[in-house]
Amino acid sequence: MLAAQLVEFNKPYKIHQVSTPKSLGPHDVLLKTAVASLCHTDGMVQAGIMGTQLPCIASHEGTGTVVAIGTETTDFKKGDRVMAGLPRNRCGHCHDCLGPEDYRQYCTNISGHIGVTQDGAFAEYVVVDGRESCVIPEKVSFETAAPLACAGCTVFRGILQTELKKGETVALVGAGGGLGHLGCQFAKAMGLVVVGVDARDEGMALAKESGADVVVDARQQKEKVVEEVKKVTNGMGVYATVNVSDAENAAALSCAITKMHGTVIQIAQPTNVSVPFHELVFRDIRLKGSLISTRGEAKRMLDMVAEHNISVKTNPFFGLKEVPKLQELAHSGKMVGKGIIVVDEEEMKRVKAGKTAPT
Repeated sequence: MLAAQLVEFNKPYKIHQVSTPKSLGPHDVLLKTAVASLCHTDGMVQAGIMGTQLPCIASHEGTGTVVAIGTETTDFKKGDRVMAGLPRNRCGHCHDCLGPEDYRQYCTNISGHIGVTQDGAFAEYVVVDGRESCVIPEKVSFETAAPLACAGCTVFRGILQTELKKGETVALVGAGGGLGHLGCQFAKAMGLVVVGVDARDEGMALAKESGADVVVDARQQKEKVVEEVKKVTNGMGVYATVNVSDAENAAALSCAITKMHGTVIQIAQPTNVSVPFHELVFRDIRLKGSLISTRGEAKRMLDMVAEHNISVKTNPFFGLKEVPKLQELAHSGKMVGKGIIVVDEEEMKRVKAGKTAPT
């Protein structure tokens, strides 16, 4: 099969023929990849900071059609449309696996994550863990579901972690990015008032398009940003902020626009998360990290996407040989939304035509 494979750190992917997966574990599902998406973490993998053993096929945001299932897989059948789960083979017996559902994705005794330490979705076929993956609702397309596999799941959980009630105010710092524009839509669907903060004209426009009630330009002095947020929040600041920007001052700004005793959910992954002590301590701000969602949360997210017609701003490229062009756009700083690769154009046409899956 054709695949975009990382064979050397800090070098372009090698797009070439590799062996198609043949053997499946008992809980594995083999997908014929329809669409795969590019994520910020792919750059971290390419830089060699995620513990990846080479070679490794890239992309942890994938969707496809089931062509084979493991002996103990019961939730899927051939022909199902599936959004790939990132984790593979959690141990099932550690503190996290035996804890609450939203601890389980933190299992450290795991065999790996697709596209990070296991082969991913920039290939014609990808193996995923059936216990972590989800059937895609009929109303949700492959193109929409692929970026949701990580970006959507991550920011959806971030919004849930704020524990806000309908009518309360949440800010998203980085609101016009790939995660941020989805977070705006999820928050609105949950009945929250949304303040979008971004530092690009394109990002501010996308945040507004995605439902942000107020959009604030982060290129201003921090004091001015705080002032603008307080104007629309009765002088207090927002109840909670979700930070999806890895800009150097983004975490500090997130705390500054949050009201006293409020919560900041840190999703972005800069090398260091830096907050002045007076923002954190004197204002009693709760700063909490959040990673990928659970499978149950992912299902809730997909149902919300279907019910509220939530859309993903995508930049589509057709065929795995176009991965370098997608990366070039992503690194230009001019991409708005998420970049995707349509791996199987024929499968997309078949689904859109309402035809049944081939056996």
